[in-house]
Amino acid sequence: MTILDRFIRYVQIDTQSDPQSPTNPSTEKQKDLSQVLVQELLDMGIANAELDQWGYVYATIPATSAKPDIPVICFCSHVDTSPDVTGANVKPIIHANYDGRDLILPDDATQIIRFNDHPDLAGQLGNDIITASGTTLLGADNKAGLAAIMTAADYLVNHPEIPHGNIRLLFTPDEEIGRGTEKVDIQKLGADFGYTIDGESRGTLEDETFSADAVKITIRGVSTHPGFAKGKLENALKIAADLLAALPKDTLSPETTEGKEGFIHPGHLDGNQDQATLSFIIRDFAVVGLHKKEQYLQTLLDEVLKQYPNSTGSLVVTEQYRNMKEVLDNYPAVVENALEAISRAGISPERRSIRGGTDGSRLSFMGLPCPNIFAGEHAFHSRLEWVSVQDMEKAAEVIVNVAKVWEERA
Repeated sequence: MTILDRFIRYVQIDTQSDPQSPTNPSTEKQKDLSQVLVQELLDMGIANAELDQWGYVYATIPATSAKPDIPVICFCSHVDTSPDVTGANVKPIIHANYDGRDLILPDDATQIIRFNDHPDLAGQLGNDIITASGTTLLGADNKAGLAAIMTAADYLVNHPEIPHGNIRLLFTPDEEIGRGTEKVDIQKLGADFGYTIDGESRGTLEDETFSADAVKITIRGVSTHPGFAKGKLENALKIAADLLAALPKDTLSPETTEGKEGFIHPGHLDGNQDQATLSFIIRDFAVVGLHKKEQYLQTLLDEVLKQYPNSTGSLVVTEQYRNMKEVLDNYPAVVENALEAISRAGISPERRSIRGGTDGSRLSFMGLPCPNIFAGEHAFHSRLEWVSVQDMEKAAEVIVNVAKVWEERA
């Protein structure tokens, strides 16, 4: 199979994760793709490919080099797609030999990938762009990464003359809901360093991410029959609405920040007049910034509750992940070798910070330093998602180059 064959096959399998589910994986349908990947690996001749009970795929490409002490390198991508937009019944469309036109998606003509809105399209002239049809996301995040890793694995297996050390493959569920590494067995994985293949523009390497916390606020109002409520009712939904209205309009939100600026983002509201819960994500590149934002949110809650003397509110913070740079700065070869691998693919490497996180954020703090290499994904979590075949091919080439560079420099 070509990288295009693989990608088209993968995106047509619905693997959407579910943040409200308590199970691992959060949706059983993620295993549908994981089983396909295991079978493909077995068919390549990778005999130890396996899917565990939690939905994780592990596999090894055996070393071809006799050099001692070559670090074991892991390549990782995730099988799930975002809960934000449906991933069922994806109809991928190939726009061959792209010429700079706006791409109108046929199943919903209001969905238009405009050349002027997507600067990276300027570098895609003559390439083959893949989109969805307008009613679903595409799933390039992160099935482009899966296709690149699988294609690189196939190439290495069929070219044993290329010297490399042991290579471990890891495919995870539930990355999109922040639980992608929850059940990873680091001892079983047995890798020294890793790379997620889950980035955006061709040539980019991300070695810095947000640090991230989740905040859950529970508001307990005073409930009574609305016909006899004067002077008694304190509606938890209205208290929640007042809290949301108190958030600043021109700062501290995803829609008003960029670069290294963090934010407070409400993602879910549920409840009734008696009790309401609000779920937030807090993001900042520094942990001290997270704590300041969490304290600010607590202060807003306290101020709002002064207007409702008989109601209460609680705020609970849950750590999600931390900035991988704190770990990667101690292992410069991980980044340097990847930059060299990108250069060898004929691309000018670009080192970036990412306003988000990857499985690599958590893996780095679990003992597997793990920056993020591009996969060509664009317009994540939307019906305008797109990727080019040529970018995926370059990602696969970079993966092969990474294996070579580590062997050479061992």
